[in-house]
Amino acid sequence: MSPNYSHVSWMLASVLVVTVPMEAESLSSDATPEHIVSTRVEPVAAGAFAPTWKSLEGYEVPEWFRDAKFGMWAHWGPQCVPEAGDWYARFMYVQGHRQNKFHVERYGHPSVFGFKDVIHAWKAEKWEPEKLVAFYKRVGARYFFAMANHHDNLDLWASRHHAWNSVRVGPQKDLIAGWAAAARAQGLPFGVSVHAAHAWSWYEVAQGADKTGDKAGVPYDGKLTLADGKGTWWEGLDPQELYAQAHAPSPGFEAAESIHRRWHWDNGVTRTDLAYCQNFYDRTVDLINQAKPDLLYFDDTALPLWPVSDAGLKIAAHFYNATHARRGAGDAGVIFGKILNDEQRKALVWDIERGVPATTLPYAWQTDTCLGGWHYNRSVYEKDRYKSARTVIHMLADIVSKNGNLLLNVPVRGDGAIDEKEVAILEEIAAWMAVNGEAIYATRPWKVFGEGPASVGVELTAQGFNEGKGKPFTAADLRYTASKDGRTVYVIVMGVPTEPLRLAALGKAAGGSGVADVRLLGGGGTVTWEQSEDALVIGPVEGTPVAEAAIVFKVAL
Repeated sequence: MSPNYSHVSWMLASVLVVTVPMEAESLSSDATPEHIVSTRVEPVAAGAFAPTWKSLEGYEVPEWFRDAKFGMWAHWGPQCVPEAGDWYARFMYVQGHRQNKFHVERYGHPSVFGFKDVIHAWKAEKWEPEKLVAFYKRVGARYFFAMANHHDNLDLWASRHHAWNSVRVGPQKDLIAGWAAAARAQGLPFGVSVHAAHAWSWYEVAQGADKTGDKAGVPYDGKLTLADGKGTWWEGLDPQELYAQAHAPSPGFEAAESIHRRWHWDNGVTRTDLAYCQNFYDRTVDLINQAKPDLLYFDDTALPLWPVSDAGLKIAAHFYNATHARRGAGDAGVIFGKILNDEQRKALVWDIERGVPATTLPYAWQTDTCLGGWHYNRSVYEKDRYKSARTVIHMLADIVSKNGNLLLNVPVRGDGAIDEKEVAILEEIAAWMAVNGEAIYATRPWKVFGEGPASVGVELTAQGFNEGKGKPFTAADLRYTASKDGRTVYVIVMGVPTEPLRLAALGKAAGGSGVADVRLLGGGGTVTWEQSEDALVIGPVEGTPVAEAAIVFKVAL
């Protein structure tokens, strides 16, 4: 197999391909892992890929992923139960933090009612995966993701290697199996996201205690053990298997934001032990074997536990080999990683969290973002802070024009339902996609990605995080996509222009083909246009377009 750098559309041939600078520190592929996990219990599937970076560089992105362009994600777990936002299971243990205050008021002190007890309160009583995934497909999703575990370390399937799973506690349901069946019933490739590698450091705040007040010095529940459970609802379960805190915490662990400075394992985190790495490996391979996902997302720099352990390399080799054996020639599925160096971008698909690069990339990549917060937040709903359909459509057009895909999370309430405001936003997106989807699906970048004031890029930081920092899109901005055969160019205008459009990139002097025809997708009227040396000029749209968030002209060459 050839690396995905060579899998570049001919339409990018005229684009200067440059090395994309790293916006955050990547991890070298040349490190020697300290912990070597065993594959005795969960073997690595036989195949072309070995658990080395060099071998993984032979990966090639499957065509179906490049064609899909738009996926949807249920980033859903027990942290959605309080409806108080993202990273609840961490910040509830930080005295004075907004979520800590909320927790104490709603549930009681975290020395008595910890996150294990939030899990116990989770019932998922309104969860209907078949209906949700069918709806997401109608909205326009061409693949679907479900979260398999978060930093809170609860496995959402019938885990063979982790007693703290959603079949044994909480909803007492195999959530991943339910999502997988629903996705496959709709003919959608199924993905799982795995975030639990960082529970070791992320949960360290659960080892702490209040500094002030009547509970000062009373330990939170992060140090409880199996023996402490006698006579409780969790008798027979070891909290240390969930919290992973049978180790000395990292220096300064009690600071709420300390985790961000030490996300990398070689940046001040108390060293993990082999048992922790082994358990993560066994659980993740078990997940792959049970769920048989087509896509695998890691919320980690490069691969999970790298470079402390080789667990991530072995998981990647297993996934590629097993998926290739199941899906057939040329299709080893897709693995996503963050903050990748140039070599690692040959082995994995680069995922940019809440961000977009300034220009077209020569390889497939993905942005992941959310209508609101990652975990359901009641205040976002009450204050109408969701992204609008217009914003999502503009993001999608921008991302696809630059050779990327968009993975959109729709926050799910603890009970398993989405709210009516989210439904309304998604219905607007569905209406736009029904008219203009051909400008998105199975397209490739054109010789330029776009024109207009918002084409100036904004620097990425850390995993991405430049979303909303650039100039806002207006009807003066447009993005180009093209059919695979290069005979059709789509001009996606970010609004409804009231003046003639002058498209310099489609002028005769730009060296492109002659324009044979121009029409408006979804429009029944005649489009006036003229190609000169300087530009293709398209007259203003007469009447009200079917989808006003962005109109699309189909240009035949």
